[in-house]
Amino acid sequence: MKPIYSSFVQAVKDIKDGSTIMVGGFGLVGIPENLILALVETGVKDLTVISNNCGVDDWGLGLLLKNHQIKKMIGSYVGENKEFERQVLAGELQVELVPQGTLAERIRAGGAGIPAFYTPAGVGTPVAEGKEVRIFDNKEYVLEQALKADFSLVRARVGDKMGNLLYNKTARNFNPMIAAAGTVTIAEVEELVEIGELNPNDVHTPSIYVQRLIVGQQEKRIEKRTVANV
Repeated sequence: MKPIYSSFVQAVKDIKDGSTIMVGGFGLVGIPENLILALVETGVKDLTVISNNCGVDDWGLGLLLKNHQIKKMIGSYVGENKEFERQVLAGELQVELVPQGTLAERIRAGGAGIPAFYTPAGVGTPVAEGKEVRIFDNKEYVLEQALKADFSLVRARVGDKMGNLLYNKTARNFNPMIAAAGTVTIAEVEELVEIGELNPNDVHTPSIYVQRLIVGQQEKRIEKRTVANV
């Protein structure tokens, strides 16, 4: 069995200033809402955050950004956050923008123990500046380094007490690969079941990648609501 926490703040209390963290989710889907709120409460600062995007102004990682707790953001999309834009233009935030597929593969490689790989994405653009470029089969490829983190924060629909995780639909986005790429992975689950209740064929993240568990209910906010009159 893995440690099961009752306090979100206690679950993240050893994330110190200057830590590198990965955070699962895509937009607001599948984000570990309560773990992020706990980091806001602890006030930890100078974080390097690796995630697909940085939430919105008033939710998700946007709360850490608003609180000036993020020093550097490594992600692929930042278009829904005005505070993000303001901090970048003001020189308050370091940003490394990565093509989305490359970001996913850099994280996956980090979890798999692969130090670097070649990809055609970004060749001939600022993404490739300062990086090694080689030719394979008459095509140029840029060398990208893997990404790892001190802590990975993920959100799962169901977890068992051993730490096996199952994600729900679209929430199975960056969460599985991020779970594998952290030295310490903290999983926020909506439901915790006994060992043996999950079908092994349904497990998305094996327990070996998870160090801490905590149960929490999420608001599951919608990033951009579109309605139609009928």
